[in-house]
Amino acid sequence: MIRSHTHSPPPEGEALEIAPGVLWLQMPLPFKPDAVNVYALRDRDGWTVIDTGLDTRRGRALWQDILAGPLAGAPVTRLIATHHHIDHIGLAGWFQDRGAELWTSRTAWLMARMGALDVQERPTPQALAFWRAAGMPPEMLEERSHERPFNASDVCAPLPPGYLRLQEGQDIAFGERRWRVRMGHGHAPEHVTLWSLDDDLVIGGDQMLATISPNLGVYPTEPGADTVGDWLESCRRLAEFARPEQLVLPGHKLPYRGLPTRLRQLETNQGAALERILAALREAPRSAVGCFEVLYRRHIGKAEFGLALAEAVGHINHLHATGRVWPAGKTPEGAALWGA
Repeated sequence: MIRSHTHSPPPEGEALEIAPGVLWLQMPLPFKPDAVNVYALRDRDGWTVIDTGLDTRRGRALWQDILAGPLAGAPVTRLIATHHHIDHIGLAGWFQDRGAELWTSRTAWLMARMGALDVQERPTPQALAFWRAAGMPPEMLEERSHERPFNASDVCAPLPPGYLRLQEGQDIAFGERRWRVRMGHGHAPEHVTLWSLDDDLVIGGDQMLATISPNLGVYPTEPGADTVGDWLESCRRLAEFARPEQLVLPGHKLPYRGLPTRLRQLETNQGAALERILAALREAPRSAVGCFEVLYRRHIGKAEFGLALAEAVGHINHLHATGRVWPAGKTPEGAALWGA
């Protein structure tokens, strides 16, 4: 059974003590989900903060209020970023400039640093080819080819050239607890999860969410990635450490208990999505975008099209990697077709 620890999140700018010495806060996002969870854990010399939200004027102002209010003016001495996505690491550089150490995985730091430095005014040829092969409609592809793409640096503070590495199996002490690092993959490479050795807390980031599944997108930087396979392997491996009584502090939505059940649910849900795609491809070849209807079972609007495309490619890549689908030609517009 999965049980939410509380029925509602803390109001913006306020904190809720979710466990002894552990404050839960939320930072707003301009996209779905509309908030990211951040956590502050008391240390003798200040606070350890888990994840940050975006680097926006509103985000900085909120943190200034939080530092003066719920954190009582004590310094943030350590920041732990669970992974490199903008909503989790966007203000890491800002905290470092204020004296905090940044702790994260090597891949997360490299990806975040690369993203912050890679500013593009137009989509790259690789991105356009990737979108075309995935089946993006020609009129949308033409429109996007002339638009400035979203850049991580738009909402990420510059990252100074230095961090402290977290590795699989490492033990670290903060927040008056000892924690063991376990890495997840699929949603983000080398995604940090933290498992308390002294009580039943698990800091799960986006690796194990309660009511939504993490996006398992594939992008032009690594178009052949098997993100779904990486994530399923992580679910099975992390299940070895999961217990029903653990309180999971996720990156979005509500904290919850019942992690073993949730990991099984997530794996089952992915299996069902893959089977729906397979059934459709047995009827006729489709592109990745052509699988939207069976994968998502709802209309995909323009605002979420890019993320939906990336995740559809992730599912096709996994089916191809496991020998269940194969290339079946191309459309006149250049979209890759897949059959089963």
